[in-house]
Amino acid sequence: MPTNFKTFLKLHRVSLILAVLSFVFYYTFAYHLQRTDFVKLLTLFVALFFFCFKLIQFEKLNFRFLLGLGIIFRLVFLFIEPNLSQDFYRFIWDGHLVANGDNPYLYTPDDLMKNMVSIIPNADVLYEGMGSLSARHYSNYPPLNQLLFALAAFIGGKSMFGSLLVLRSTIILADIGVFYFGRRLLKNLNKSPHLIFWYFLNPLVIVELTGNLHFEGVMLFFFILSMFLLSINKWKVAAVVMACSISVKLVPLLFLPLFFKYLGWKKSIVFYSIIGITSVVLFLPFNTPEFIDNYTKTISLWFSNFEFNSSIYNIAKKIAIHFDAKPWEFIKEYGKITPILTIAAVALFTFLPKKYDLNRVLWSMMWVMTIYYFISTTVHPWYPIFLVLLSIFTTYRYAIIWSAAIVLSYFAYSQTDFNENLWLLAIEYTSVYGFLVYEIVTHHNKK
Repeated sequence: MPTNFKTFLKLHRVSLILAVLSFVFYYTFAYHLQRTDFVKLLTLFVALFFFCFKLIQFEKLNFRFLLGLGIIFRLVFLFIEPNLSQDFYRFIWDGHLVANGDNPYLYTPDDLMKNMVSIIPNADVLYEGMGSLSARHYSNYPPLNQLLFALAAFIGGKSMFGSLLVLRSTIILADIGVFYFGRRLLKNLNKSPHLIFWYFLNPLVIVELTGNLHFEGVMLFFFILSMFLLSINKWKVAAVVMACSISVKLVPLLFLPLFFKYLGWKKSIVFYSIIGITSVVLFLPFNTPEFIDNYTKTISLWFSNFEFNSSIYNIAKKIAIHFDAKPWEFIKEYGKITPILTIAAVALFTFLPKKYDLNRVLWSMMWVMTIYYFISTTVHPWYPIFLVLLSIFTTYRYAIIWSAAIVLSYFAYSQTDFNENLWLLAIEYTSVYGFLVYEIVTHHNKK
């Protein structure tokens, strides 16, 4: 055995043990976990977060070692179907529609099952797997996301496994891209590059993106690439890439006004124009007279019909019900207020700060997204992943606490009717709000 290898084993013995345990736990998560087994799920998550914390603490300067671990942990999930999410059935369904030249924004799966289902391989399996909620609504995934679904469906053909492999490979590559450009951006902003490991080794990121095939990782790749390009003053190319991020998930639309003071009004006009033109080009292949109406209705459901793992909304609903409000009426009224409050928050962080460098832009993004999620009716477990990435460019770490505490919301997955446990949600949000208040006070005292 070479002397260098013996020395490495001796110096990194504890880290190697943690790495092996993490691998075993991720393997157990992928192949031996039912989402109804909440106790097992919680135990695995808690252990993996502890291992993640210790690995970063012990090896934060060992770039290759931690990068390799992050990739290996993701590869554990490569050949298995997601066990916590059924969204991938709809991804493959939409992908086959697009690959066949059909518009996924014009037909619901319910409609297609009655008419032209023969064009979709494994239609019965996909339809049953996606669930009735998804099946009765038009697709809400933006155009670039649809093209990625189509690529997976085209390569996979009639094999669901083949399509899953393409989807997962795409997400893994996107995460590696987030790591690469995120690390470079940290260096450009004079921050420690090891902070990117709080994203890359985060169990929530690995499980929800690679494991459960949520395309937030692809959105974040384009987003962080855009931020990197801004940091080296390639703002026109950054605008094109930002449009790609929006065309995977619409979330970055929240941040567009925040670039106004950073770029100045002359550059901003060009920047926004490029984003607008690129977005139109990406949407153009799907544009029909019915498209805008169908897509708008589907997106509006997130504000007025769906609720999951909310904080302020749950409190407001309990108070409203106490005064005899009807829950199904209250959520619609609340859904009208949420966009107004979000716009107000964006305006506040757009015009209030006097100094507006890229650090301040990322800081403002973090706060805008935090406020948006705090007031939202729906906060799925993978939503705070964007916050985790933004937070590493600031001195705040409450988003990392949230990425660990949000595992408590998975309790609803263990219930046949998806009923939430409000006591567990109270623990989740108490830890998040509590740590946030602690950090705000700490930062204030340092001034």
